[in-house]
Amino acid sequence: MSKNVITIKQHRTVLEASKIYQQYKVGCLVVVDDQHAIVGMVTERDFIERTICLLKNPETTQVSDIMTTNILTIHALDSIDKAVQIMKSHDIKKLPVIYNDALAGIVTETDISRARPALSKRFMDTWVKPEWED
Repeated sequence: MSKNVITIKQHRTVLEASKIYQQYKVGCLVVVDDQHAIVGMVTERDFIERTICLLKNPETTQVSDIMTTNILTIHALDSIDKAVQIMKSHDIKKLPVIYNDALAGIVTETDISRARPALSKRFMDTWVKPEWED
């Protein structure tokens, strides 16, 4: 789990989010409201598909316009197996961790593969299917 989660307010612009993304070199930004509750998440894919490909102006488009909503979370005391199950069943790669009703960290596929290589192999064997045949 990464404890240093970078957040951004939902009313900030996509350009501001891109600069934060670049500065911190993270895989996602967790979007929060004014009370610091999680309301969404933005990734590189969101920047590309929901801004660039749609020819939206990053200087005026708000993060709330491109973020993924209805973010699933996991409690800090839950097991890594539960995190894997949630991520696999919902086809997600990043899972915010909550403790005492606050964002405490984020679990990623990379975290799981480093922490539990055998679990990672099982996870990948059942999730990833080749799209080609020889």
